[in-house]
Amino acid sequence: MKKTVLFVVMTVVAMAVASCGSTPKDGACHIHGTVTDKALEGKRIFLVPLTGPATAATVDSVEIKDGKFEFTPDSMQMYKILMDYHFRMGTQTLLVVAEPGNVNVTIGSISHANGTPQNDSLEKWKDVTEKHNLEYRQLSKASLDAKNAGRKAEADSLEAEARRVHVGYKKFTRRMSENLKEGVLHEFLGGLYPLTYKRKMSDGTIVVMDADTNEPVAK
Repeated sequence: MKKTVLFVVMTVVAMAVASCGSTPKDGACHIHGTVTDKALEGKRIFLVPLTGPATAATVDSVEIKDGKFEFTPDSMQMYKILMDYHFRMGTQTLLVVAEPGNVNVTIGSISHANGTPQNDSLEKWKDVTEKHNLEYRQLSKASLDAKNAGRKAEADSLEAEARRVHVGYKKFTRRMSENLKEGVLHEFLGGLYPLTYKRKMSDGTIVVMDADTNEPVAK
């Protein structure tokens, strides 16, 4: 009898563990959110499409209760989660991918999302992006300070290092898009940093330029 009871308990636990993070039976995207600031209790939080019109028909909002909120997007696309603009100070707007599954979201000074494949990848890209932005800003400021102080060689070296860091970040973003192969995040990342762009020259001709080196692409 004891073995039977133990088996039933273990089976129930195993089923519960297996269900965590799994795709819901309805095939929908369920966003389960929490906020870190208790002062946001009772305030409204919004789910806004990243692209396209932000209208009453496309934007969803709910009231935060007991520090929590939930959304069930009806379109599989990229969204922004953000507070009412009156209470947005101190909270970081968060990008999320609506895809089948349970997305766990935390909104605070640094916001996070995970729980589904694309959102896990998006969180990794967000982490790399924030580190890049900090390093790039520091190098750019140091270069400007050196330039203003008349240290041209140092300024040029720092500016070159800032460019190197930014090109490395662009290449990382492109690789992540390629590795994803398809989906909302693949398309989003793939559109951020094209390999080339067109520049109109002084003689009126259009030249294809390398986006990383800013040099003409060899024909």
